[in-house]
Amino acid sequence: MIAALYVFTGAARAADPIKIGFGIQLTGPLAGNGKAALLGAQIWADEVNKAGGLIGRQVELVPYDDQSNPGLVPGIYSKLLDVDKVDLLLSNNTNQTAPAMPTIIQHKRLIMGMFALAINEQFKYPGYFQIQPYGPNGKDSLTRGFFDNAIAMDPKPTTVALVGADAEFAKNALEGARAQAKRLGLTIVYDKVYPPTTVNFTPVLKALQATSPDLVFVASYPSDTVGIIRTAHEINLEPKVFGGAMVGTQYAAIKQQLGEALNGVVSFEQYIPEPTVKFPGIEDMLKKYQAKAAEVGVDALGYYVPAFVYSALQVLGEAVTKTGGVDQQKLINYIHGNTFQTVVGDITFGPDGEWVEPRMFAVQFRNIKGNDIQQFTQAGKEVIIFPPKYKSGDLVYPFASAQKAAQN
Repeated sequence: MIAALYVFTGAARAADPIKIGFGIQLTGPLAGNGKAALLGAQIWADEVNKAGGLIGRQVELVPYDDQSNPGLVPGIYSKLLDVDKVDLLLSNNTNQTAPAMPTIIQHKRLIMGMFALAINEQFKYPGYFQIQPYGPNGKDSLTRGFFDNAIAMDPKPTTVALVGADAEFAKNALEGARAQAKRLGLTIVYDKVYPPTTVNFTPVLKALQATSPDLVFVASYPSDTVGIIRTAHEINLEPKVFGGAMVGTQYAAIKQQLGEALNGVVSFEQYIPEPTVKFPGIEDMLKKYQAKAAEVGVDALGYYVPAFVYSALQVLGEAVTKTGGVDQQKLINYIHGNTFQTVVGDITFGPDGEWVEPRMFAVQFRNIKGNDIQQFTQAGKEVIIFPPKYKSGDLVYPFASAQKAAQN
C-alpha cells in the first residue's frame, strides 16, 4: 500500500480545510524533482494559511508518493477523489499525468498540471491546465530555440541526429524535433530511442557519431542526461551544436555534478537569473525556497520546478477566492477567462489549458569553472539564446569551440 504523506501547514485549521491532492515522486529516479516541487507547494500553503487561508478555510496538502512509477498513478488519483475527497488536484510530469487523466475526466474534475508536455493534445479536456510555459504547441516550443539558432549558423547545417529515451516526454520532444528538421530542410541521419533503463551510452553515441551529423538533438531524463554528456566527452563527439530537450541540466545537483562538462551544451530552462528575466516576486519566493532547501536536502536552486508549482497554486488560490468556493465548473470557467499575475510572470491560458504565449528558454552553458553550485546564481552561466524577447547572448559554435572558449 502506498502511504500518504499529509503535510499540515500553518496554525490549527478550521474543521473543513480545502484539500489539494496530487501524486508526486518522493522516491525513485525522479524524486529530486518531486521533493523540490513539494517544497514549493508547502511554501505557498504556509503563506496562505498564515494569512487566514482561502475563503476563510485553511489549506491542506495531500501528496502521495508515486515512486516515479506511472503504473501507481491511476490508483493514487482514485483514492484522492473517492476516499480522501480532495477539493483540488495537481498532476505531475508527462509520464505521470497521462495515466491520471482518464480518472480525472471521469470525475469531471479540474486538474492543474505541474510539468507535463502536450498532454491535452490527446485528451482535449476543458478542465485541464498546465503551468509550464510550453504554449499551445509544446513540442514546438521545446525544440524551436535549438533549431532556430542552429539554422542561423554560417555555414548552415544540413544534417541532424536525433536520440532519446523510449518514454512519453522524450518521444514528444523527438516528434517536435522531427517537425523542426522538416521545416528547415534538414536531413535526419540518425533517429533512435533507447530503453529508459540504459546506463551505457557508448554504443548509442558511437552509432550516432558514425553518421557525422552537424547537429545532435537529445531528449533525455536526468540520469540519461548525465550519462550522455559524459559519454559525448569520452568519445570526442564534436557536432556543430549539441544538446536539446535534456531534463536534468535544470537541477542544481546535476549542474554541480557535471560542472565544466556542461560548457557549450544547449538545453532548456524556464527561469534563470539572467538580466533579461525579471518577474515580480520570484526572487523573494526563491529566497524562501533556498533557505529551506538546504534543511530538507532538495534542489539547492529551485529554478526549474518549485517556482512554477508555487505559481500553479497561486492560480488555483485566486480562482477559489474569486469564485467563492471549489465548484469545479466555476473554477474552470474562471481560469479560462482571466490572466493571472504570478511569480513566473503573467499567465493567460488558452482553450487547451496551455499558456497562450509560449516562453520556453533555450540556453547555452558558458564560462563554468569547477563544480561550485553558487556560480549558477550568477548571470552568464546559462545564456538565453531564445526567444528573442529574453535573449541575453548569441549561440557559440561549433560545440568544440564553445567548450574551449569556456576554458579561456
